[in-house]
Amino acid sequence: MRTVQACTIAGSDSGGGAGIQADIKTFQEREVFGTSVIVAITAQNTKGVNGIYPIPMQGVQEQLEAVFADFDLGAVKTGMLVDETYMIAVANFLKKYPLIPLVVDPVMIAKGGASLMAAEAMKEMKETLVPLATLITPNLPEAEELVEHTIMSEDDMVVAAYEIQKMGSCNVLIKGGHGANQREAKDYLLTDDGTGYWLAGPRYETKHTHGTGCTYSACITAELAKGKSVLEAVRTGKAFIDAAIKDELKIGHGQGPTNHWAFGRKERANDEKN
Repeated sequence: MRTVQACTIAGSDSGGGAGIQADIKTFQEREVFGTSVIVAITAQNTKGVNGIYPIPMQGVQEQLEAVFADFDLGAVKTGMLVDETYMIAVANFLKKYPLIPLVVDPVMIAKGGASLMAAEAMKEMKETLVPLATLITPNLPEAEELVEHTIMSEDDMVVAAYEIQKMGSCNVLIKGGHGANQREAKDYLLTDDGTGYWLAGPRYETKHTHGTGCTYSACITAELAKGKSVLEAVRTGKAFIDAAIKDELKIGHGQGPTNHWAFGRKERANDEKN
């Protein structure tokens, strides 16, 4: 039986809750073999980001060439890409692999508020990376940066999704976790055929949400690598991150990480009941 394989192109998180570490953990939980291309090393923990150290461009290029030359990748995701130079280099490389589904998580700001992407990179994000995306997964602040206006309501989320789709992404998932709705975290998925779907989940009283975006998009990437449709992958991703937030680990002294094994444990418990 073929082992499903995926790749994450992003930054490393020394605290283990986001970035490359969160992606690999999530791939593993979804029974997908994870590979990685590290674009930057960060010195961070649950209390914040203390430093960002980009990998030399040659090192990034050689990682890309090594991974793509050897592994049978079912899907790829990008996360933090630092600045426009790295974004262009990664986009130009990925253009050679148009048949591999690409999930773009436009990581811009860490949970603690630190900027993870240079301001000049936004133009390149729109022009070089978004058009390659099978799916782009911005949260509300990231979507506002992409469309250059505020998003205050569910109607605004729908409008923004169409605007982002016009930039070239086949499918758009706007995550509503930062929204004003106090009862539900509602996400909006606009698929390539113009159909819209709302995915709602309960909100939880917790500060342990570090790496939610990375984890959510990594789960989607893993499901796409298995051959699932975008809608199926997003639904699984929503259930995965819901469990990861609900079953908190209470790690660290700041905004702690989510629980990457919670969903799998829940699935195994259900299997045992049946």
